[in-house]
Amino acid sequence: MPLTIYNSLSRTKEQFTPVKSGVVSLYVCGMTVYSDTHIGHARTYVAFDVIRRYLEYKGHNVTYVQNITDVDDKIIAAANQQGVDPLVYSQRFTLRCLEDLDALGVRRADLYPKASEAIPDMVTMIQQIIQNGYGYVADGDVYFSVEAFPAYGRLSGQNITEMKTGARIEPGEQKHNPLDFALWKKAKPGEPTWPSPWSQGRPGWHIECSTMSSKLLGAPFDIHGGGMDLRFPHHENEIAQAEAATGKPFANYWMHIGLLTINGEKMSKSLGNIINVKDILGTWDAEVLRMFFASAHYRSPPDFSDKALTDIKKGLDRLYRLKERLEQHAAPTPEHKLNASTLNTNENQYLTAITLFQNEFEAAMDDDFNTPKAFACLFDFVNTSNKFFDQQHQGHPALCRHALDTYLKIGDVLTLFQPKATCSSSDQGDVIPALQKILQSCGQTPKATTVDELLNALLAVREDARKHKDWKTADHIRKHLEELGFEIQDTASGPVWRNK
Repeated sequence: MPLTIYNSLSRTKEQFTPVKSGVVSLYVCGMTVYSDTHIGHARTYVAFDVIRRYLEYKGHNVTYVQNITDVDDKIIAAANQQGVDPLVYSQRFTLRCLEDLDALGVRRADLYPKASEAIPDMVTMIQQIIQNGYGYVADGDVYFSVEAFPAYGRLSGQNITEMKTGARIEPGEQKHNPLDFALWKKAKPGEPTWPSPWSQGRPGWHIECSTMSSKLLGAPFDIHGGGMDLRFPHHENEIAQAEAATGKPFANYWMHIGLLTINGEKMSKSLGNIINVKDILGTWDAEVLRMFFASAHYRSPPDFSDKALTDIKKGLDRLYRLKERLEQHAAPTPEHKLNASTLNTNENQYLTAITLFQNEFEAAMDDDFNTPKAFACLFDFVNTSNKFFDQQHQGHPALCRHALDTYLKIGDVLTLFQPKATCSSSDQGDVIPALQKILQSCGQTPKATTVDELLNALLAVREDARKHKDWKTADHIRKHLEELGFEIQDTASGPVWRNK
């Protein structure tokens, strides 16, 4: 079944056909790094993590680019208030924001271009816009002429004539038209500046995404996404800039994520209900949070509450109980081939149910990434599996291995069953020496310096011991890791670890 995506540009579901067969280019507007990551950001980036994972599940090679806005009015104001350089300030919060998403279990993008590192490319694109008759210089500032671009408004459905009503030119602006927007801003005191043909200054916000996405992914590229709040004016302006500069279509599919509410209210500073990822992870497990975000359709506005998370936790526990049940019965390695002719009637029915489960999951996800329906398939499979075990008692090892591998593969798309973040950076000083000591007790010289690296090194030593039937060493590693709070899980693709 072909994948269909709701394209915000056409307002219809369209069959997805990448520019290059088997390769998908994905650009998602990233964070403006002036404060810590909040759960609104988490909503967007979990949604695109699932989308990326399913595209990979379908066999595509995905290049995922997420920009970092590290030059912005809010960053400059916050940095000046603290008396630090704006780029130093934004670098600090870039690291903090990425660490927050790491702790949440969101896979990192392939590329994180920064606005401050792409200024020359932005200047070049602005020059092209001016040369093509879509931009103009006004006392060192540069503006985009909205009326010169007839297609303006097609993404958001805005009408230029109607937009003019109530629009006004702010004091100090040299616009020809209230709807025109800044491509380049002449420097003000206390701001970071860069050279340009028009003035010492800095780029407008919108130009960075047009420039970096086009440079890194080409034109047109496949999918451009972000929160619903970016549809206008940011994404509308991106299209206008990129197409005015290049004369080519910009992005083929536009995807927008529904905005999060909290206990039925919009999340905002004025209401004082912004919740940082760092804080919520002190109360709720990262996997519960990911499942909450992933179980809502990406275009819907999920409502965040303790009750919703409590319900998700109960559902997650059910999913893990089946995982553990399958692990108890599954053959230890995928080398145990499944032969349908050796199965009894109940086992053959369960084999059919596994295939049906996978097909229904794919049908749900092919329908514009319908994750609510995908989770329903997952829970239906839990019920079917439990009935099978109630009847069978002793599961066929190869059949249970097939069921487990299918279950984990589908769970991975929905961000389930992945290793948890080991610990906070403040706790790693205690864990690292203990892990190094375990390696040394196995005759190894520890070269790794992080928790992740040390755990992966121990898994490699354990796998080698198992291959040589050195069960004493393998059990020694498992036992000591369990004492430190880590659990080893043997999967079809090799062992993985997670926090107990």
